[in-house]
Amino acid sequence: MTRILVVEDEPDIALGLRDDLTRNGYDVETVADGEAGVDRAASERWDLILLDVMLPGKDGFEVCRELRRRRITTPVILLTAKTHEAEKILGLELGADDYVTKPFSPRELRARIKAVLRRGEDEAIAIERFGDIEVDFDRAEARRSGAIIELTALELRLLKAFLSRRGRVLSREQLIALAWESGTNVSDRVVDTHILNLRKKVERHPSEPEFIRGVRGIGYRFDG
Repeated sequence: MTRILVVEDEPDIALGLRDDLTRNGYDVETVADGEAGVDRAASERWDLILLDVMLPGKDGFEVCRELRRRRITTPVILLTAKTHEAEKILGLELGADDYVTKPFSPRELRARIKAVLRRGEDEAIAIERFGDIEVDFDRAEARRSGAIIELTALELRLLKAFLSRRGRVLSREQLIALAWESGTNVSDRVVDTHILNLRKKVERHPSEPEFIRGVRGIGYRFDG
């Protein structure tokens, strides 16, 4: 389920957003100030953040700046009553992905949310890093401290699936859909074998993995 963090200090607006988005299939949590917004955004993985600009203490611009400074790349949609073009541009320059001007209709906001989420799904991962490893998917290369790690095309696809869904548990069926050719008949044992091979290449201690962790009875989760 898509997870959305709403940072909004007006109780009626926050409740309305939570109820409407929950009815439309989203998992929603609300917080009422900028400091709490930064803390929650940094402590868990979210698919999207709805961020009010006019917040007590740390305003939405400051929150957005802090999130990007911490390299939190979760898409952000600013909710603003401000109509000055310069302020909207400022929000985008600070790293927001879109903005919606109050008052807005729930239907308009849902459309903006879908567009931002779809944009994120369509953008290919270029370079990802974890531990001392850097993966350049455009060049189909992985390096540890500058030294090439020889990965197969399938191992690269598995790694891309994990890195684009950090912290989420992926079942073997999901991994098959993400990494294997459509219609390929693959058993759970084959998936496990390829995961083991990938661990041998990217984990310092494959028998005690730091990144690609097994989740008993479900599948695997990438931490890091």
